[in-house]
Amino acid sequence: MRGRSRIALIVAGVLAGVGLAAPAHAAVSREQLALRWAPIHYQDVDATGDHALGGKSDYIAAYDFDGDLNGRNNWDRAGSGSLAATAYYSVVETGSHWYITYFFFHPRDWVDHPFFENEHENDGEGLLLSIERDGTDYGVLRSAVTVAHSDFYSYTPSGSTWTSGRESVDGTLQLQSSPHDSFQHPVTAQEAKGHGLKAYPQYNINGDGIVYYPSTVAETPSTGDDRDVQYKLVDIFAGGGLWAQRNNANLFASLGTFAGDTSGGCGQGTYGCGTNSANAPWGWDDGNDVPGRGELASDPAKLVTEYFTIPVAVSRTYSYNPYRTEAKELARLDKVAPRVED
Repeated sequence: MRGRSRIALIVAGVLAGVGLAAPAHAAVSREQLALRWAPIHYQDVDATGDHALGGKSDYIAAYDFDGDLNGRNNWDRAGSGSLAATAYYSVVETGSHWYITYFFFHPRDWVDHPFFENEHENDGEGLLLSIERDGTDYGVLRSAVTVAHSDFYSYTPSGSTWTSGRESVDGTLQLQSSPHDSFQHPVTAQEAKGHGLKAYPQYNINGDGIVYYPSTVAETPSTGDDRDVQYKLVDIFAGGGLWAQRNNANLFASLGTFAGDTSGGCGQGTYGCGTNSANAPWGWDDGNDVPGRGELASDPAKLVTEYFTIPVAVSRTYSYNPYRTEAKELARLDKVAPRVED
């Protein structure tokens, strides 16, 4: 061994002994993982009628966009609060997969006609992405399950090894480059008014619309036809955040269901206005499928093994999953709570 090499090894050993050696490659954070896989999001916008607020009723927003944690005044304040683009995420982990839930909030679920369709205060739709942990920094995207009102839809990207299980795969999850980073992102879309969410282009922009890009900043659309708006991702499990507020009776009527009433003109000129009619991710439920209320977010490993045929082992043991603290209560509500038609 040459002298310099021997000296280098000796120095490295000394540094390691005092804890100053160069660290091994650090794993990406949950925040970085969520940002990397966050969808490019197409939002259709309709400006028809008073309840549309000139299209602003279709802008995504923070659940506390009006500066308070009262779910029963969001319809009233939809035209005056901040509409800076915000979305929410949670990451839960097993040894085999990461599961990322994304949640998009609107202050109004609205209609512009009087025929057999309710509108309501607050609206929450979203999706679950399943990421196989293959040893790379960000893993491999295998599937998506989206929430459109009280129905779930499943998708796989091209080349995925996952196929239909007890539920048929509903389509291909497309990927698209973002002008704001170097990644290919899944592409999703929400309809105007009711804001059901599916993989693009099963929903698409029809006329005016906004294209939202994942970011660390929250931009406000310049118009209802702004095709480059960055949205900020906020951790559902953050201190004082959405999960921490789950027992706040001003924000939630019950576990996973937002509080909402008929004030502010909701229902006027339409068929009616529903109350307590929007869900957070731990309240999402497709009543026709096996997984129970909230399990898309709280027990995604169970859900994906029902929805898909998966050629590798899927661990059901969570190394990180704060939702599980409410598992018993969610299971009870799945049996006794009325279904919320979001």
